[in-house]
Amino acid sequence: MSQYAHVPKSELDEEKIRALEEHEIATGPLSVLQSSVKNHTQILIALRNNRKLLARVKAFDRHSNMVNVDRDSKGKNKKPVNKDRFISKMFLRGDSVILGMSPSSFLPFPTFFPK
Repeated sequence: MSQYAHVPKSELDEEKIRALEEHEIATGPLSVLQSSVKNHTQILIALRNNRKLLARVKAFDRHSNMVNVDRDSKGKNKKPVNKDRFISKMFLRGDSVILGMSPSSFLPFPTFFPK
């Protein structure tokens, strides 16, 4: 599929365009979302309003718009009190998404500096 990456899409037929887009989703930055949909795993989503979501992605598109289920919201109010909320289903607009991380990537890192 990488041979079609440098060819203009106007020169490709519909099957090749669909195959190229599937390849980009499977290997690019949206692969985290795709693996969450396929494996029914949770991902950590960082938003522009400095909030984080821990959710399972039910569906998504190329703009990172998502339908999430089993969502836990963790955010800070102006007071230093953390707020945790549970919402069963939600639609998340893609322009507020900064980062999506799989569970294996947000495990605690070992410290390399001695205390």
